[in-house]
Amino acid sequence: MAFSAEPAYTHGAAPATGSRTAVLYCNLGTPDAPTAPALRKYLAEFLGDPRVVEIPRPIWWLILHGIILRVRPKKSAAKYASIWTEEGSPLRVWTEKQAQGLAQVLADRGHRLVVRHAMRYGSPSVASQLDELKQLGVDRVLVVPAYPQYSGTTTASVFDAVFAWARKARRMHELRFVNHYHDQGSYIDALAASVRAHWKTHAPAEHLVMSFHGVPARTLELGDPYHCECHKTARLLAQTLGLARDRYSVTFQSRFGKARWLEPYTEPTLVAMAQKGTRSVEVICPGFTADCLETLEEIRDEAREAFIAAGGERFEYIACLNDRPDWIEALADVCEQHLAGWNTLQGLDLQALARSREHALALGAPR
Repeated sequence: MAFSAEPAYTHGAAPATGSRTAVLYCNLGTPDAPTAPALRKYLAEFLGDPRVVEIPRPIWWLILHGIILRVRPKKSAAKYASIWTEEGSPLRVWTEKQAQGLAQVLADRGHRLVVRHAMRYGSPSVASQLDELKQLGVDRVLVVPAYPQYSGTTTASVFDAVFAWARKARRMHELRFVNHYHDQGSYIDALAASVRAHWKTHAPAEHLVMSFHGVPARTLELGDPYHCECHKTARLLAQTLGLARDRYSVTFQSRFGKARWLEPYTEPTLVAMAQKGTRSVEVICPGFTADCLETLEEIRDEAREAFIAAGGERFEYIACLNDRPDWIEALADVCEQHLAGWNTLQGLDLQALARSREHALALGAPR
């Protein structure tokens, strides 16, 4: 096996960052621009992932490249253009701010480490960030997906990207992974606080809809815990808010293709509620930690239009956690739990590094 190029290595050298430990915070990804060429590149990578579409590769390759990538980029580009900001893609903007906030909170708590963010699809890639961390002398990495609920289509795909990089590395990082934090107390509290903050400026609606990203129903049948974890998040959030069972619903959005996905579907549920007499709803997307196309264009805009057109009178979208301080603190809590034993609260022992170098030189290591 041919290994990737390794950075120059010096025995006993202190890392450039002053820390050997890093947190790599990974989100799904976003196109570089709201244009058809950028969407074609992004969708080819995203929809080409066998974790995302579990159809035999030869058949799917023909469908993807023969049909989807010829039609969908232009349509998707228009949708992205409707939510694009002066700073760029909302997902990229919020993910960068979350990583910066996480670095500050962990530093304030006394941790000596590096925080970087990566995108599973698009840039900065997982591999490029791991390369940079190695160049900085980091040799311990905690991988933290931005997905509170575990799914093979998302969380496991991030791990795949890390493993693909590691398979080509001669000197691998020591790696740890966060699988999920769907029932983490401080994450639930941050969600509840965001709802209460909304209630302070908007009268509570008749019904709260908790919309999660959908996945094919067969993933549940094959053992993926995503469906169960979404429902647990919803139940804990409702309990924290003091909502009776008839005051909230769990739905799933972003269905793709003709196969059956997790139900009930978000938009048809909202339409049915309006037709049955519900006049006001609030929608929150607890599975998305940062606002993006799926929350802004699909829920805030399209779902609102469908609900109002069906007879509803008031539709309120509750923003994702984004860079709320309580959410960043919660994310730091998750990291601290998984960093245990790596002594990130201690500084480097420069004398020990010097002794290690002298010992290596005595054994014949190059100067």
